[in-house]
Amino acid sequence: MIVREEFLSRLRKIFDLNLYEVKVWTALLSRGTSTAGELSNISDVPRSRTYDILESLEKKGFILMKLGKPIKFVALKPEEVVERVKKNLMVEAKERTKRLEVLKGDEVLEELTGLFTKGVKFVEPSDLSGSLKGRQNLYNHLDMMIRDAEKTVTIITTAEGLNRKLEALMPSLDKIKKRGVKVRIAAPIDKNNLAVAKELSKVAEVRNMQNIKARFVIIDSNQLMFMLLDDEKFHPNYDVGVWINTEFFAQALEQLFELAWNDMKQVK
Repeated sequence: MIVREEFLSRLRKIFDLNLYEVKVWTALLSRGTSTAGELSNISDVPRSRTYDILESLEKKGFILMKLGKPIKFVALKPEEVVERVKKNLMVEAKERTKRLEVLKGDEVLEELTGLFTKGVKFVEPSDLSGSLKGRQNLYNHLDMMIRDAEKTVTIITTAEGLNRKLEALMPSLDKIKKRGVKVRIAAPIDKNNLAVAKELSKVAEVRNMQNIKARFVIIDSNQLMFMLLDDEKFHPNYDVGVWINTEFFAQALEQLFELAWNDMKQVK
């Protein structure tokens, strides 16, 4: 059996499997039912590893073991595999979430926080900077910055970026608004994101920005995060952002933005 390397690579990413697992799984799919020895020959996976791989696939819900001698393995319908993987991921996510929630009052978190606090004392504010790759990482960091905001949050984004921020940042924006943090959002508003703009106006002052195309966020006039790429031209996985703790630059950029802000039309 010959399966294209590109296809195997996609399966690895989609189902979070290693190379031997996808080889054995696709080999079993092509046979329906088979022994470990047969699968080893078909998939070109060492026989010494095949039983371990099959056991792993069984635990993950990809296959079934048929009782009898010799032991055979049965492939499940791909649709069923997808459903099982989804359910397993949800259960695993819940279990991990519970473990992380327990950490909030645990001495482990206190010790970790102590290590971080002591370490930060020796860091210059200007050294607290870094780059982030991948849109999910960008939004995770943005969400953290927003949750820690004490006075102001200024968000400048694109039309499509406004849609993303409703889903990714709305819960945190709602929380900081209740704490009295002033939030401003500027983006191009059109028929495709007008409803989103109105929803965000519940937690922020939203204005229509038509003449400027930019993506950056300023927190408390001392932290700045700006995205380097055009979100319309690059895949989310290749998105890049830079975070800087710089009061001088953040205030300067905010003052420049203030000039444009006054000319924008508010969304209500």
